[in-house]
Amino acid sequence: MANQHLLFRYAPTPSGYLHVGNGINFVLNYVLARQLNARILLRIDDLDADRKRPEYVRDVFDCIDYLGLTYDLGPAGPDDFEARWSQIHRRDLYEQQLQQLRTTGKIFASLLSRKQLQAHGNRYPTDCRLMGAALDRPETAWRISVDEAPLWRLDEETDFVVRRRDGVPAYQVASLTDDIFFGVTHLIRGEDLQLSTRMQAYLANLLLPANEKMGAFLGAQVWHHPLIQDAGGRKLSKSAGSTALTSWRQAGIPPVMVYREAARVSGISPAGIQSLTDLEQAISVVFQTVKES
Repeated sequence: MANQHLLFRYAPTPSGYLHVGNGINFVLNYVLARQLNARILLRIDDLDADRKRPEYVRDVFDCIDYLGLTYDLGPAGPDDFEARWSQIHRRDLYEQQLQQLRTTGKIFASLLSRKQLQAHGNRYPTDCRLMGAALDRPETAWRISVDEAPLWRLDEETDFVVRRRDGVPAYQVASLTDDIFFGVTHLIRGEDLQLSTRMQAYLANLLLPANEKMGAFLGAQVWHHPLIQDAGGRKLSKSAGSTALTSWRQAGIPPVMVYREAARVSGISPAGIQSLTDLEQAISVVFQTVKES
């Protein structure tokens, strides 16, 4: 019987057909969860309604079947997802976190365009930050100030968006809230999401005084695995149809090819990987790294 206290997650976004990199992440979550006898949640992040398509939601389930994976918690299929598991059903939870963040005094109205922000080196000018009633203006995004936290100052934009101009809670807020809501204890993510993890940890620290459950996110086990790249050395994206898992399925490419790529990014020779069981056995070194991190 699975350990009810340990929970991994698959958390795809239905903004395109899943690519091989998504498949690798699913496989790594699966094999590491099996090492710990943990459960797995399927959470589809569909809050961005403009990019969501029914065929992309269906693709998530098709890819899981293709890879021979399972999960313990989540929708049984697209219809069940829409009826019970869509992020739309948890919108009130996200709004609660936004209002709590507002009480910290660190939220300000974001009125500059992306181009204007780039002209300031992606640092939001202090004299352009409007708080209080300005936050309630129509078509106003909310950003959170992180100036006082040098740890968060990376090469990328740091005063990040927590609510979009259309009023929809941003990914960082929704993802953090969902991880707390479902009780996720292990985060296995691509290394391109390291900044997201730090942003979410920053939010969790701010929310911790009012919500002690945020401590669970701060205490979660996290591993950012390497990414595979295309022939040009670029990160795979959903717009690259040739790397879409649906293309692999249609071309008759067996899922063992994904298992081998999962081994490769984990620093394991893919030569002896003939099945998912082989990968489970070979990945014990990576499992130990995650367990001790």
